[in-house]
Amino acid sequence: MKELRARGHQALSSARKRQGEGEDVRTTRLKRAIVIGLGALLLGGVTAVYAATSVIRGTGTMAHFEPFDGPATMTARSLFIDANEVLPWHQHPGIGAYTIVKTGTLTVEDGCGGEVVYPQGTAFIEPPGRIHRGIAGDALVETVQTFLVPAGSGFSVNVQKGCGAPLAVEECKGHGWSAFTYPRTFSNQGDCVTYVLRSDHSGG
Repeated sequence: MKELRARGHQALSSARKRQGEGEDVRTTRLKRAIVIGLGALLLGGVTAVYAATSVIRGTGTMAHFEPFDGPATMTARSLFIDANEVLPWHQHPGIGAYTIVKTGTLTVEDGCGGEVVYPQGTAFIEPPGRIHRGIAGDALVETVQTFLVPAGSGFSVNVQKGCGAPLAVEECKGHGWSAFTYPRTFSNQGDCVTYVLRSDHSGG
C-alpha cells in the first residue's frame, strides 16, 4: 500500500510538473506574441506617419562653388508621398530645392502662414532656409528634386514649426519683422533688413 501511495504521489508530482512546464511554455508564447504585436503596432504607426520614400537618383560634386566659397554636392532625388500624407516641418540649406511635381497634387504650407497648391506638371523653388511642409492630395504624389549644398551638408533639415527665414526686405517692413522666429527673432525692422541684406541664403 505504501508503495502504491508513493507511486501515486510521484505520478501526481510529475503531472503537476508537466502542467507547470506547459503553463510556462504558454506564458512564454503569449509574451512573445504581445511583444511582436506591439512591435508591429509601433512600426505600423511610424509607417503611417512618415510613409514618404526618398529615392536618390544621383549625386555629384563641384570642386568649387562661388556662393559657398568651397566645394559643393549636388543631389537629384524622387520623393514619393502617400495620399493625404503630411510631411514634417523642414527647411532646405544651400540653394533650396528645385522641385517638379511629376504626379499628383502637392500643397506647400509656409511656416509664416499661407499655402500654395502645385498640380501635376508644375515646378517651383523652395527657398533656402524657409520653414515649410508638404501635404499630398488624395492621390500618391511623386516629386523630382535637385539640391546643391556645401559639401558634407544635408539637403533637408527637420525643424519645429516656425516663421522664417526672411527672404526679402519687403517681408521686414511694417510689423513683418516681428513675425519671424527662425533662425532668430529680430528687435526691429532695421535688424530684419540688415539680416536679409547680409545673407545670400545660399550657404545654409
